[in-house]
Amino acid sequence: MSTSMHTYETTFIVNASLDDAQIDAVIGRVQDTITKNGGAIGAVNKWGRKRLAYAINKRTNGFYVNLEFTAPGTVMALLERSYQLDEMVLRHLTIALDRKALAARSAAAAAAAVAAAAAEIMPDEKPAAPAREPLFTEPADTKNA
Repeated sequence: MSTSMHTYETTFIVNASLDDAQIDAVIGRVQDTITKNGGAIGAVNKWGRKRLAYAINKRTNGFYVNLEFTAPGTVMALLERSYQLDEMVLRHLTIALDRKALAARSAAAAAAAVAAAAAEIMPDEKPAAPAREPLFTEPADTKNA
């Protein structure tokens, strides 16, 4: 019986009143839950402290973290349980990325790589500034006319 690997994306909000070392510890615990159960972390995106749309447990700010990872389906129950037990995690959402989302992501990454390569080959040159008309003109001398 083989377990197939799936690609997931999880976003969670950590209590923003914690200092950076404590926030990193919470992120580390989530990463450990994934890797110790057969998963592999693809990317860690720390979005930082942001104001919440509404208060959660009387908190108005949160530290947003987004993880992309591949893991067997059995990891999801363990990850959800670890979120529920960790008092520092205010909210969480985990989604499985389907083939269409992965194809769109790889196409966007390829387009960005092509654009970056084109920018290196042909650096943007600033066009010459157009000639401007003066804002104020001297009034014509009507007495000597």
